[in-house]
Amino acid sequence: MLSTNKQPAASDQNRVPDVTVDFWLIKLMAVTMGETAADYLAVNLGLGLTVTSLIMTGVLVVALVLQFAQKRYVPWAYWLAVVLISVVGTLITDNLVDNFGVRLQTTTIAFSVALAATFALWYASERTLSIHTIFTTRREIFYWLAILFTFSLGTAAGDLVAESFDMGYLTSGLMFGGVIALIALAYYLVNLDAILAFWLAYILTRPLGASFGDLLSQPVEYGGLGFGTTFTSMIFLGCIVALVLYMTLKRTAGEADEILLESD
Repeated sequence: MLSTNKQPAASDQNRVPDVTVDFWLIKLMAVTMGETAADYLAVNLGLGLTVTSLIMTGVLVVALVLQFAQKRYVPWAYWLAVVLISVVGTLITDNLVDNFGVRLQTTTIAFSVALAATFALWYASERTLSIHTIFTTRREIFYWLAILFTFSLGTAAGDLVAESFDMGYLTSGLMFGGVIALIALAYYLVNLDAILAFWLAYILTRPLGASFGDLLSQPVEYGGLGFGTTFTSMIFLGCIVALVLYMTLKRTAGEADEILLESD
């Protein structure tokens, strides 16, 4: 059902990275930082949700313009967009809940519907949801819209389970981690569709990262470890920068090897 009927030509460049261990590591760190950075900007710096949302949305637009201009996967541009869209996705949910009084149950359902509608329109238009064929602007638009909704949905679902259901951050994180592990087992053992497995895992890494981000940053009296949003955000930002640098160097070395092979 989720197969592709069009293969990219040799000259086409996929605009998103391959799904590797590096990919999942940095994605998990990005979503964790998205949770803590949003809290840091809105609360610790005293900007408030509305001002923070406007500023970060503007920065995200600039980052996406840079990403779309690449026409290929460039690590720094891609992951900058992911980190910023993680922050903005968190802020969208926080605004709906804190500023407009929308219940977490409602936001979880609403973003689930929005994400499902995005996938439906994407598939109807392109006949595939594969991230290995993001080589047109239209597909990239669908891709980033889906990413935004996964972050907003993940924030709502994570807060719903941890706070409204009173499961706590550690239990919530372990629960989401366990579901991701089951998806991985289903993929490797019973041949769960690769595209479906990817998107399910991608959605669930958001509440997983958010739960552990809150666990690290929130005060002890609220069920956290009390490291604070500043320290937690800086630690994960440093790890992200280091991984992006590693990815860039690895990609550059791989391109250099290809040039050498072609010249032989």
